[in-house]
Amino acid sequence: MDKLLYVAMSGAKQNMNALAVRANNLANANTDGFKADMEQARSMQAFGEGLPTRVFAMTENPSANFSSGPIKTTGRDLDIAINGSGWIAVQGADGGEAYTRSGSLSFDTSGLLRNDRGNPIMGDSGPIVLPLPIEKVEIAQDGIISVRPLGATAEVIEEVGRIKLVNPGDGNMMRGADGLFRQMSGEIAPADPRVAVESGAVEGSNVNAVDEMVSLIDIQRQFEMQVKMMKTAEEMDQASSSLMRIS
Repeated sequence: MDKLLYVAMSGAKQNMNALAVRANNLANANTDGFKADMEQARSMQAFGEGLPTRVFAMTENPSANFSSGPIKTTGRDLDIAINGSGWIAVQGADGGEAYTRSGSLSFDTSGLLRNDRGNPIMGDSGPIVLPLPIEKVEIAQDGIISVRPLGATAEVIEEVGRIKLVNPGDGNMMRGADGLFRQMSGEIAPADPRVAVESGAVEGSNVNAVDEMVSLIDIQRQFEMQVKMMKTAEEMDQASSSLMRIS
């Protein structure tokens, strides 16, 4: 009896974890550059004192869905979207280098270039700082940033830095608790000159809202089934106890 209850309990718990993953994906359906998380469940042998007689369910997050999201044209000079594979290097809250596909950029009063989540954009030698005041900013396909100083004539364009673009391979990337991606090895990825960006556009989320809703409904039904199994185990236990009292 306890085996049935244990299997149902562990299954219900993992269904709740899967619901959290899918709900987070759905909540980020409109977040630029977001990559949907994937989840899967498998049986695991429980080991302890005595012989292994229990199996429980475990939800895993094997990876993220690295497919490209839709490219949305904005016409804004500081918006960039990566064409194909690749990542934009940013500085995480811990001061280390991390990677994202979110390319809606802006600069603060000190000229520090950031993305829409506040992460400084990394260049060849650290965070990029624009020389203020400036009138216009241009970002080329290779990530080179050029500016026109305020009051300068139209032909005056100065190159001030290059956005670090990397492509270590999606299979080597994992998402951190801050939502940024890093290499599984913990190493810093080198710049890749083959990565190209499109200016005046951003990449949308690759979450398919319909698929996520269908998955949420399916997982919810699985959770309800696990709860029914726990209720059945309770009823069977009560019936066994009644038989013991009769005998």
